[in-house]
Amino acid sequence: MSTPALDQKLKRRTFKVIVLGDAGVGKTCLTFRFCSGSFPDGVDSTIGVDFREKNLTVDGEDIRLQLWDTAGQERFRRSMISHYYRNANAVVFVYDINCKNSFTPGLDKWIAECEAQGLTPSKIPMVVLGNKADIQKSGCVPTLVAQRYADERGMPHFETSAKDDSKSDHVDAVFMTLAHKLKHYRSGAMFLNSSSSPEKATGSVRILYQNKSIQEEPYNCCYII
Repeated sequence: MSTPALDQKLKRRTFKVIVLGDAGVGKTCLTFRFCSGSFPDGVDSTIGVDFREKNLTVDGEDIRLQLWDTAGQERFRRSMISHYYRNANAVVFVYDINCKNSFTPGLDKWIAECEAQGLTPSKIPMVVLGNKADIQKSGCVPTLVAQRYADERGMPHFETSAKDDSKSDHVDAVFMTLAHKLKHYRSGAMFLNSSSSPEKATGSVRILYQNKSIQEEPYNCCYII
């Protein structure tokens, strides 16, 4: 028999967001921060896929974000590339602002892999995210350089820190931006082949805000190998 809770669950659209970047850039910490609101006490390198979900209400509609964080090391992920990219609705490209190699050629590799799977900014929302802004070592990736890189590829750019509690709303802003874009698709969830296209990026930005129209709900997570 139908119940209000079941009806609500069935109505909730689910969107798959994949998080890409080299090993050690903080992908797992970012998804953990967004889903739980805190920084994990200890994080081992991801082997396989680390999978989390978060329910949101965006402009009056209940949606669910599925965050897929894959191992950054090629030997752990080669066998599951096609499964990982299948039905992706959005992509977050992560680099460590204190590690230039994770920026380039790191992001170049991940963007090329997305393109090989038929995923581009003209088809689904994508953002470039610089993590570990709390450290700011000498020789870090300049913000303007990263902004230009993202702008040339039609993606918004963010910088934040998964570790710094004062920047937790910055992490939220990245995924909330994607949630708003995904919410405005014309039809149901998982529309990789939909005729509609996401809103075009308006240029490289360093917008760090929390959208007040989104209310957070409890999260759950599981681990998949």
